Amino acid sequence: MRGAETRASLPALFDLTGQRALVTGAASGLGLAIAEALLDAGAEVVLSDSNAQALDAEVQRLRQTHAQVQQRVIDVSDGAEVDRHIDAIAAEGPIDCVFANAGMSAGRGFLVEPGRLENVDPAAWERVLQVNLTGVLATLRASARHMKPRQQGRIIVTSSIAGMRSEANSGYAYVASKAAVNNLVRQAAIELAPFNILVNAIAPGPFATGINGGRLRLPESAERMRIYIPLGRIAEPREIQGLALLLASPASSYMTGAIIPIDGGASAR
Repeated sequence: MRGAETRASLPALFDLTGQRALVTGAASGLGLAIAEALLDAGAEVVLSDSNAQALDAEVQRLRQTHAQVQQRVIDVSDGAEVDRHIDAIAAEGPIDCVFANAGMSAGRGFLVEPGRLENVDPAAWERVLQVNLTGVLATLRASARHMKPRQQGRIIVTSSIAGMRSEANSGYAYVASKAAVNNLVRQAAIELAPFNILVNAIAPGPFATGINGGRLRLPESAERMRIYIPLGRIAEPREIQGLALLLASPASSYMTGAIIPIDGGASAR
């Protein structure tokens, strides 16, 4: 009987009905895939992005099958703008889950001439850190301010395996920002644990998205990854959905401060 009761309760562990979530950087790629998974699990989801046109197109598509979808144009590099929008979302109802997913590439790594150390552009460096690191901090800060009084919440950050080790194919600003994000997640997880706010990071490996100009979608990139990735292929955005749903749902009730790779085995080498 106990086994039957356990099996019957399993679907509820991944049910987000009645939950409200925000996903930044949700007009394409991993952010859009995450938003779709949350919607399918029953959550009301606010998609945000700095690209208003792409965001509106995806939201209009999603509204054909999901009534519980909203949108907000947010540039996460502007902390005041992040505060204003998250305050407005919270004024409409509790925020249960936030995915700080918005980010940008720093271009190619040092395997090509433009990506070498002596060619790092200070302005580009500052822009990448402003989006990838300061933008995550702004999202964490604003989200925690509304979650603390309720003594509950989940914040999930999109990091990268490039933040866990050296990564020759990634630009300096990208690897630096993602490494910093990982420790930011750990620090926030410890501070917010007494408030039952769980803070974790997803660290993707190579996914076929539009980042870095969509370079990983090219056949030659796929061929190189067959050697670099133990599973022998580049992932599709939908393959992040299971992990994202786990971290957003009651199933992850004892997880915080984790940096979880999803990389086809690359970080195991």
